[in-house]
Amino acid sequence: MMKVIYGINKIKKFGRPVVALGVFDGVHRGHQYILKSAVKIARRINGTAVALTFDPHPQRAGDISSLEHRLRLIGQLGIEICIVINFNQKFAEIQAEDFAREVLVRKIGAVYILVGKNFRFGRQARGGVGLLEKLAGCYNFKLKICRQVKMDNQPISSTSIRKLILKGKLNTAQRLLGRRVSILGSVIRGASLARRLGFPTANINPHHEVVPPSGVYAVEIVLEGKRFYGVCSIGNKPTLGQEKIQHIEVHIFDFSKNIYGKQLEVIFIKKIREQEKFSSLVLLTRQIQRDITFAKSLFSLH
Repeated sequence: MMKVIYGINKIKKFGRPVVALGVFDGVHRGHQYILKSAVKIARRINGTAVALTFDPHPQRAGDISSLEHRLRLIGQLGIEICIVINFNQKFAEIQAEDFAREVLVRKIGAVYILVGKNFRFGRQARGGVGLLEKLAGCYNFKLKICRQVKMDNQPISSTSIRKLILKGKLNTAQRLLGRRVSILGSVIRGASLARRLGFPTANINPHHEVVPPSGVYAVEIVLEGKRFYGVCSIGNKPTLGQEKIQHIEVHIFDFSKNIYGKQLEVIFIKKIREQEKFSSLVLLTRQIQRDITFAKSLFSLH
């Protein structure tokens, strides 16, 4: 299981650290290539596979995945240690060479460092792969500059994936991510109307993640390491006149446990329909039942 270290001052020495550097927002296929390469090298030299990431996002972009979601995804790739550095104003003022010397070399003791070819670091992002190449000779660490992973001859980027998810192009986003689009969130209390209609739902508070457009989706749910199936509604409940507030609700098939406060991952399989406004709760209930029947038939085919 991956160990997470929060903050520079809590870093300890590890055996022959192989360090993958990056924000890794979304942990897409390009990020996976860097992280898996670190794991491969660490195993070859009998070292420790380390990821070093930053939070919040240095570019203040809306994250594809929250830090906690990102850590889950990184941990699934075989990384042993993940160091999370708080990207605050004080840290942002550190010169690139000082960061490399004090953190990468002296604190971590990196024997190998892996970055993407466009990686920037240090004050005003002045440091790049050229500086790392120079420092590798000074401080006796090896450097691997990882190629850009492309799809349809275009570099895979978090920015493009973010736009695809927001536009509802989940199949294309899935190809770039190397896995299905998902969100991680906490279960919060709702109005319990769905329960009264006969379809209990978990209301999800997503962890500052990019959320697909409104609609009803067939989904997989990961809860405490177990997988379930269900339907997810994203939208503002127009039938109930709540058109200013976005809700994310998940109905888990054949499930009745109290999971308030629990975290679950919602994995989007297929969009069933757009959000609709119904003239009565009876018509809404009938449509929900049709959605569930369709989703169950979809999962049975798989």
